[in-house]
Amino acid sequence: MTTAKRANILISVDIEGVAGVFHPEQTRAGNGEYERARRWMTEEANAVIRGALAAGATSVKVNDSHGGFRNLLPDLLHPEARMVLGKPRVLGMMGGVDYDVDAVMMVGYHSRAQGRGILAHTMNSFAFARVWLAGMELGEAGLYGALAGEHGVPVIFGSGDDAFVEENQSLYPHAVFAETKKAYGANSGDSLTPQKSCALLEERARQAVSAFLADPLAMPATRLDSPLRCRLQAQTVALADLFSQLPILERIDNVTVQFDAPSAEYAVRVLNSLSAMSAMLR
Repeated sequence: MTTAKRANILISVDIEGVAGVFHPEQTRAGNGEYERARRWMTEEANAVIRGALAAGATSVKVNDSHGGFRNLLPDLLHPEARMVLGKPRVLGMMGGVDYDVDAVMMVGYHSRAQGRGILAHTMNSFAFARVWLAGMELGEAGLYGALAGEHGVPVIFGSGDDAFVEENQSLYPHAVFAETKKAYGANSGDSLTPQKSCALLEERARQAVSAFLADPLAMPATRLDSPLRCRLQAQTVALADLFSQLPILERIDNVTVQFDAPSAEYAVRVLNSLSAMSAMLR
């Protein structure tokens, strides 16, 4: 955790929580809807970068955190930012948090699997139905925020739909949130326009970084007590069969497995490995 008046920022950017994004087609490469959505994703990242820099951020690094981790348009990204692109990478959506980072900002995030939010899922919608860590049902924001916390890095900002905000405000009570849209269902809702969303994100990002610089100790990192038990409900019996091939996993019932982890990072790395394994059953 920083004790100096500096703010090296890691911005982790997903796509499902971006304003105007409602349908799976918008999140998958190979079509015009996705090309528009990835531009909106890049613009929202730029808005947060502008807000962070205006507040006095020392440096900004942007982690592409959706799908294959190569969605952001580098030629349109703010020139002051560095980029974390491509996969596999050990820390996934928090790649780069272990390199001199003081605070994390989550942009375009979404509700957890079985949540009521737009395009809600946790890591892999094909494979994972629900995930618990340390007795808490968590989505990507909770899992990766705990990973960042183990590196002494707090989450100071989050943006996405109203379900995402509601789920995560209690996890990160000192963070600043920005609601880009309201969920009516998994694929419907009421959204700000991209322009209005970017204006909101820029202002809220400025507020978040300003508050962090004013008193870094008032925004503590989230830490979970270890060892941690991770419980995973698979989408199908066949997936639970597959996951049970990994010796560290214990089968609980037809679709549920669990394992003990010495850290949140360990749990996330196992989950990402199981996600990769699931591809053989698609």
